Amino acid sequence: MERIILHSDCNSFYASVECLHRPEIRDMPVAVGGDVEQRHGIILTKNQIAKRYHVKTGEALWQARQKCPDLVIVPPNYELYMRFSQMARRIYHDYTDLVEPFGLDECWLDVTADSRGRDGMTIAEEIRGRIKNELGITVSIGVSYNKIFAKLGSDYKKPDAITRVGKDNYREIAWPLSCSDLLYVGSATKRKLERYGIHTIGDLANTPERTLRGWFGKWGEVLSCFANGLDCSPVARYGNQPTVKSVGNSTTTPRDLKNDENVKIILYVLADSVARRLREQGFKGRTVCCVTVRDNQLLSFTRQHTMGSYTNIASEISETGLGLFRKHYRWERPIRSIGISMADLVPDTVPSQANLYRDEAGRERLEHLDRAVDWLKNRFGSFAVQPAVLLTDRQLSGFDPKRDHTIHPVGYF
Repeated sequence: MERIILHSDCNSFYASVECLHRPEIRDMPVAVGGDVEQRHGIILTKNQIAKRYHVKTGEALWQARQKCPDLVIVPPNYELYMRFSQMARRIYHDYTDLVEPFGLDECWLDVTADSRGRDGMTIAEEIRGRIKNELGITVSIGVSYNKIFAKLGSDYKKPDAITRVGKDNYREIAWPLSCSDLLYVGSATKRKLERYGIHTIGDLANTPERTLRGWFGKWGEVLSCFANGLDCSPVARYGNQPTVKSVGNSTTTPRDLKNDENVKIILYVLADSVARRLREQGFKGRTVCCVTVRDNQLLSFTRQHTMGSYTNIASEISETGLGLFRKHYRWERPIRSIGISMADLVPDTVPSQANLYRDEAGRERLEHLDRAVDWLKNRFGSFAVQPAVLLTDRQLSGFDPKRDHTIHPVGYF
């Protein structure tokens, strides 16, 4: 039996919810974004009116203002969005328990076993109507026999639309599209494909798998599979949470960073947040996936380093991150944003191997110190105890990434 997979995408989700709750801005160009004064400054989502001005998700607030001077920017209300997301998922659950979230605003549904003789388009139309009538927002739904093409279908026509991508028509619908329209093909992969003369999904599909494997390794096989409609990955049952693979934080800085001392302050704040979250979740990590740096021309790079032992000590994470930064950044331009994360995680109960060339007793004292500081911060606030370096520039250090986290409107592979 051929599977029936739906991908439902709430159109302009954050902005749609804001306009629903604030009728006075419903007919204006609206975007949900960060703090303009603090420059936590990207567009998370925008409504259809703002799209007419070519305002783009992910661009800086100042860039969006240049395109649309009358743009209404509202701060994100994550609790409200979470509530609407849960209401949408309750509707999806009326059709199947195979509901796999992809961010707050998107879900895959496998309705094969629950179709009661109905085709995917009929089920999608019913869901689309219920979301509009019961929640007051719109969705675009892709209908297909696999997850990749279902996602492509929901992106194909917006807003408030349904697109079927089946075995009989995927060559006409999917293959003429840019290869970047294929899920998980990011800008770096797109650039590499274009260097080889591959511009569309059809180009990708018709490239021999052996050739793609030579260029991309195992990932080349996956790309070929996706482009040819051969994805057979299952829709996960709702509630089956994936294993935590990394913990990280990033921030857009209040002002451009121009020297190592500025970066040292920001990296310590971020590393401290990452370390606290690791301890709270019972993990240690070994690979510092730092440093994700974006300069004031919005050019970015990421570097990583595998440490000799697992850690959740803030000072070790920040020192490793700073060392990576100093090794790889040449200060050709000021920095606008920076991030740090830890991967290769293990439970913190896993015994660590002793190292004769390292002060193990000192590391143990640092662990105890960090946990004592955690207790103080939980009781008296995140700024109750700080190292002296953070007191040298309160503008840079006066933020709490653990509290002021951002829920991104997209998922990552």
